[in-house]
Amino acid sequence: MRDQWSSKIGFILSSAGAAIGLGAIWKFPYMTGMNGGGAFFLLFIAFTLIIGLPLLIAEFVIGRGGQKEAISAYQKLAPGSSWPVIGYWGVIGAFILMSFYSVVGGWVLIYSVLSIFGSVITENANYEQLFGMITGDPLIAISGLGLFLIITVIVISFGIKDGIEKASKVMMPLLFIFFIILVIRSVTFEGAAEGIEFFLKPDFSKLTAEGILYALGQSFFALAVGFSVMVTYSSYLGKDVSLPFSAGSVSIMNIFVSLLAGLAIFPVVFSFGLEPTEGPGLLFMVLPEAFAQMLFGELFLSLFLLLFLFAIFTSAFSMLEIITAAVTAKKNYSRTRVAWIAGLIVFIAGIPAALSSSALADFTIFGLTVFDASDFLVSNILLPGGCLLIALFIGIKMDRALMKQEFSNGNKLSSGTFQLWFQIMRWVVPITIVIVFLNSLGII
Repeated sequence: MRDQWSSKIGFILSSAGAAIGLGAIWKFPYMTGMNGGGAFFLLFIAFTLIIGLPLLIAEFVIGRGGQKEAISAYQKLAPGSSWPVIGYWGVIGAFILMSFYSVVGGWVLIYSVLSIFGSVITENANYEQLFGMITGDPLIAISGLGLFLIITVIVISFGIKDGIEKASKVMMPLLFIFFIILVIRSVTFEGAAEGIEFFLKPDFSKLTAEGILYALGQSFFALAVGFSVMVTYSSYLGKDVSLPFSAGSVSIMNIFVSLLAGLAIFPVVFSFGLEPTEGPGLLFMVLPEAFAQMLFGELFLSLFLLLFLFAIFTSAFSMLEIITAAVTAKKNYSRTRVAWIAGLIVFIAGIPAALSSSALADFTIFGLTVFDASDFLVSNILLPGGCLLIALFIGIKMDRALMKQEFSNGNKLSSGTFQLWFQIMRWVVPITIVIVFLNSLGII
């Protein structure tokens, strides 16, 4: 018998955990800072609600409708066709994503350990230098990558109910609680109003075609849609759970966390005269400086880093789960064995990304380091491509009666609501993805 979620809240928190990770807490603030602030945030919200939410519902519908992990679900719903390539696309995409995602997880893990021992906030500390040391030392970066993956594999080995769900039920509520505390402290800094205005007041003159593509990609990245991760998660779900309600809950939680991330970071950035366009290092250099001004700052920083780490882990669980589930569905191997082998392969694949700030700093792909190239490939090509394929599958291939049944189970939504969702998936989602992508290439 397949493993199942033990409760609705367990599924929602685990799905939110899959979505709320680096996308919302690490990547969103610096992408917003580099693309004009409020206009990017507003566009991100619009894409999340108009494109991301329907896609999340679609993945849930496919997963519970097929009652199998990603690859097998498409094979069951479209036997003898080429549509199962969407499942393979997702597994490969999740693998590439995890190879550089785990590198950042390793950075946060190392920061957490250093902070617990009081080695981050020190007298005359140079946070830029510390970040450079952690990312630029090959041994430290690779060790962090390895340790992060070991912990992820251990949780996945315990399965859905006893591994992912139990971890998510603890990690996600704690993350929300501490994030709110952090925001309250952040907005009380002198000069915080300028940062709040930068984040919440749209200035569309600062938004480029590339920035629009980034906002679309960020909405996919932040909701964990496009790689059929949520297809796998929803395949473990009972028929009494409302998929639209669950997807709506995950989307709102994600937008809320992105809002909290912006309110936690940008007031501090402007209060201390820092640049919001500093890029990926923004979180690692700004937060320590903020906590250094607080009473018991090292303690608060340690707690936040640990909770940030929880969010990263819950996302990593979903990525390793889609890989593990795909292999165990095809071969009668134990989950534990597959998880450890998959973790080892991801570790090897992640080494070039881990060395992108040191030994491989001068090695570039189209002018980008291995880390940045992997990030660009995933966020701007593979994720939108996967979302487009899923939209086409819903609009062209999947049985309409089964879709309606899965959409309607566990709720009292009208037939018109289903039709609205279906038409959005059939027309709005694919057309929007194509237009934004072609616009970013300068074709239209």
